[in-house]
Amino acid sequence: MNTESLTQGKDVYHRLIDDIASGVLRPGDRLREVALAERLTVSRTPIREAIKDLEADGLVEHVPRVGAAIKVLSYAEVVELYEMRAVLEGVAARLAVRAASELELQELVKLNERMVASLDNATQMAQLNRMFHRALFNAAKNRYLLQSVSMVQKTMLVIGPSTLTEVSRASAVIEEHALLLDALLRRDPVAAELAMVAHIDASHRARLQQLALRMENLSDLKGTTHRD
Repeated sequence: MNTESLTQGKDVYHRLIDDIASGVLRPGDRLREVALAERLTVSRTPIREAIKDLEADGLVEHVPRVGAAIKVLSYAEVVELYEMRAVLEGVAARLAVRAASELELQELVKLNERMVASLDNATQMAQLNRMFHRALFNAAKNRYLLQSVSMVQKTMLVIGPSTLTEVSRASAVIEEHALLLDALLRRDPVAAELAMVAHIDASHRARLQQLALRMENLSDLKGTTHRD
């Protein structure tokens, strides 16, 4: 394969990642090479390369009689994913207490303030929330932690829409961030880790409630279709 095809493949890969993150592509959606090639105005070769890379990341799976599709995580996989988030992000908070500069901590404060101002904009809230967590990881200054977190974050993309679409959850996240920031600013590693773990646990509960509601809605839709 030539260099141009490899470059196109990486470009398509990043565009599909963006589509997954934004909800254009959702769990279970089929990846049709012809349709994607037409939409992204490329040949099918870089599409195939991008799909292979997404499969290697665990974001795409091959479904019998369907083909390549965005992976649908099982209940157990979602639980395991949040368990890993609690461990990794708890450690990140503890390390940030030691390693973060005052400037980095103030940047976290500003990001949370921007979230307060964006409560009526779910898309912006979700983006700022990702920026907040990314800034914290960077402040921890541990490259191996960053590598592990990156793997988990990629898998998080296929869980589904952000729980921050619910105003009550968005408000709670801001308060949870505030508790974490208080511990960071006091340079208390134990309190920072506990605050982060509590934050991830709360996010986990919100996610499971969201998934349960989605399954209930699907069940009601199937029931209606059957009655019709």
